[in-house]
Amino acid sequence: MLISVLWDVDPEIFTIFGREIRWYGVLWATGVMLTAYVVQRMYKAEKLPESWFDSLFMYVIIGLIIGARLGHCLFYDPERYLSSPLEMLKIWEGGLSSHGGAIGMLIGIWLFCLRVSKKSVIWALDRLIVGVAIGATFIRLGNLMNSEIYGAATTLPWGFSFVQDDKWGGLPCHPTQIYEALVYFSLFLLGMYMYWRTNAKEKQGLILGVMLIGIFLSRFFIEFIKNIQEPFEQTMRETIGIDMGQLLSLPFVIWGVWLVYNALKKGKTNSIKTKK
Repeated sequence: MLISVLWDVDPEIFTIFGREIRWYGVLWATGVMLTAYVVQRMYKAEKLPESWFDSLFMYVIIGLIIGARLGHCLFYDPERYLSSPLEMLKIWEGGLSSHGGAIGMLIGIWLFCLRVSKKSVIWALDRLIVGVAIGATFIRLGNLMNSEIYGAATTLPWGFSFVQDDKWGGLPCHPTQIYEALVYFSLFLLGMYMYWRTNAKEKQGLILGVMLIGIFLSRFFIEFIKNIQEPFEQTMRETIGIDMGQLLSLPFVIWGVWLVYNALKKGKTNSIKTKK
């Protein structure tokens, strides 16, 4: 039996011109490129204008980066960043929120649909969310290489001893980055199947709803074994039983359930009309 995995990976790959090149940044960029590739294939298959994808990529990337940074600053440490707003610009120091990134992407998609495609936001998200799942997979692998955002101590045989960031005195911990990466990759495969092998994309909101439920419900439950990121979250756990990550996940889960229900209800109604 494997007692634990000794994880002592240097987060820095090399240094160039005095600037560190880290695994996290490389994996983050890889995730973005794979997301773009997946969505671009969908747009080409549907014979949509190439300029649409170019605009979509610009809006989404800008929204993702700004949203992820602002989300971290305002959700997890508002006192520090509101008292010194220029600190928000120091993105190279780390600190990105997946929930903030999701909100930023929503705003970017809304602007793209308003100014470019003239289609509904849900239509655009049905396609984008599949690519986002593979992008999120690589971002969590980046967290693994950074030895960050992992879980509490465990006696399970696949526990990781994070040497670079040891919060548990050498005890093996849950590698929650891998748990989430596996969930996101599975959802990516499911989304690809739904888009390419079924008529799910014709039921607006169905793919998006399924993916939102899978991504944020898994995040909600994995948070129970994950270390808290900020001290105030300990108080949240003691008072309401959940932390900030879980609280921010609930609206996305509820939205996902509504989208699935609405898509299936409309599909059933259309089927009845067709039979008549």
